[in-house]
Amino acid sequence: MIANILIPVAAMAVLGIIFGVGLAYALKLFGIDVDPKIFAILSKLPGSNCGACGRAGCSGFAEALSKGEAVPSGCAVSSEDARMAIAEIMGVDHSVKIKTVATLLCNGGNRAKNKYTYRGIKSCKAAALIFGGQKACAFGCLGFADCVEVCPFDAIKMDREGLPEVDEAKCTSCGKCLKACPKNLFVLVEAEKRHYVKCGSKDTGAVVMKVCGFGCIGCKKCEKACPKQAIKVESNLSAIDYKKCDNTGKCVAECPTKVIIKKGQ
Repeated sequence: MIANILIPVAAMAVLGIIFGVGLAYALKLFGIDVDPKIFAILSKLPGSNCGACGRAGCSGFAEALSKGEAVPSGCAVSSEDARMAIAEIMGVDHSVKIKTVATLLCNGGNRAKNKYTYRGIKSCKAAALIFGGQKACAFGCLGFADCVEVCPFDAIKMDREGLPEVDEAKCTSCGKCLKACPKNLFVLVEAEKRHYVKCGSKDTGAVVMKVCGFGCIGCKKCEKACPKQAIKVESNLSAIDYKKCDNTGKCVAECPTKVIIKKGQ
């Protein structure tokens, strides 16, 4: 029994050594030089190979950095200390990257009405191909968790309302969820900005109340309540100007559909 386990393990180990020696020989034979700076940079990168930087994994990003074709802040996943270390290796100035968090623009979920019963593949992309999905709200989350599946950091889970919930501590702003959502319901918001409008619908208030009841109805109560004039209603949808917002939260208190959310609550 033990032999049946050890033999394959030993075989794999031997093959690994053979391939390693072969690769080393090939590098020497063909004179392929690898910039030692790349190895130094790689040691500081997270090794997640998420592709958020637009390169072919961490090795591709390290090579781009060594050639001056990328900057350390291009890796959203790395810690600030790691980006600083990479900047030192490259001999360039380090600029602090502002932390952002993936934020969902939908407040309906299971509470929003469906326009038909969907029995197809449990995928948002697949459902969206059939008349834009089963939700009566054209801007609503379809709830099949494509974003959860693609998140390489386990930062998203589905809540009791059937909506994606982002864990700010785990989110690295890699952007995978933004690309996976066929409804474009995710945006990146600065982590220090505590309030946001959890809706992306530009329908009139009457339509929103008919198909959902938990979205923005464009009543402008938030706009009137904000002492900084940081929130405006455009195309039936409230939008926060984060350059003006000071997190007073008066918009949250005034919103009749409770669609303006304070993070952490």
